[in-house]
Amino acid sequence: MGLRVLPRILRTLSTSSLRIRAGVASDVGAFRDVNQDAAFTSQLAAAVADGVGGGPSGDLASAALIHRLIASSLSVRDAEDLIVRLRMANWDLGAFIRRDPDLAGMASTLTGIWLVKDAGLLLAHTGDSRAYLLRDGELTRETRDDSFVQALVDRGLITSDAAWSHPRRNIITASLSGADGDVVRVESRAAALGDRWLLCSDGLTDYVPEAEILGILSSTEGVTEAARQLVDVALEASSRDNITAIVCDVESGAPYEAAVPVLAGAAAHRYPEVLEAGLATA
Repeated sequence: MGLRVLPRILRTLSTSSLRIRAGVASDVGAFRDVNQDAAFTSQLAAAVADGVGGGPSGDLASAALIHRLIASSLSVRDAEDLIVRLRMANWDLGAFIRRDPDLAGMASTLTGIWLVKDAGLLLAHTGDSRAYLLRDGELTRETRDDSFVQALVDRGLITSDAAWSHPRRNIITASLSGADGDVVRVESRAAALGDRWLLCSDGLTDYVPEAEILGILSSTEGVTEAARQLVDVALEASSRDNITAIVCDVESGAPYEAAVPVLAGAAAHRYPEVLEAGLATA
């Protein structure tokens, strides 16, 4: 299990009396036959995974990753605890490939947040799914795309506007594939009452400008309604990909750790036995 984790400590705030209120929407889109996005939400954590396009069984990759992450308690003690869970989830992806070589190349992005008691919030990320934070009316992108076009932007070879419509914008440079060299970043963030987080696949951000995303997040009170509106505007923009949006509000109150997670997308489709065991689906 050689998954490499790049830690980055930014700022922390006690979360002993904070929890997440989340809503999720996922749609296969008008141009795809299979939803390769998978997601879960809970009062303690939420994450989106997007099966890598062009590889085999992208829906299995994203669903298996999400399934493994919710297989045990969603309460994490610290960054090291989360790192172990990410390594185990990535090892599970590798196990699928070791059992069936035809799955070689199967991979998934991952972007998620976890509340940590008395230690703020942890953000885990690899690939080109994204996390945004809306705080005090300002929307900031909290993740960097692991992608070919982002590398071009970083080197000053193209502008951010050009990257938005670049024909190779879907080529990613990092993902989880069960390989020893896979990289995921785990970063510490402050958790503030009233924060609104958006976790989403690129089926949203490749087709909907950030200004429009800000407008929906700012004007829609309900988390589920906001997530659904984001997916709907991506569909109206003729998104050619699967689309998943998770909207998470940080609110006061101790999280109910026994509350069941909500599954969406490929996770709900691939693991119906989990739903039958008592979990919820969006």
